[in-house]
Amino acid sequence: MSKIRASHILVKTEDEALNLYNEIKDGKIAFEEAAMENSMCPSGRNGGDLGFFGKGMMVKPFEDAAFDLEVGQMSQPVETQFGWHLIKLTDKKD
Repeated sequence: MSKIRASHILVKTEDEALNLYNEIKDGKIAFEEAAMENSMCPSGRNGGDLGFFGKGMMVKPFEDAAFDLEVGQMSQPVETQFGWHLIKLTDKKD
């Protein structure tokens, strides 16, 4: 079974997520720095790194978005019951 390694930024609102998405895309701030400064998840301390995980380990909308990414790619904002996520795929193992 394949596993992926992803980082994420968790914020309360879609507007916050979209603003961060645009700042990261425009090169104004690095993803990891944005995670440290803005993420509500404890993983923010580590630049948002969640480590490796397989299917079934994360909530479905998060998992679907994360597994659809290519390494190095960042998702559009994704909503879960926890809030709004930006997800960046950092590694993949088959």
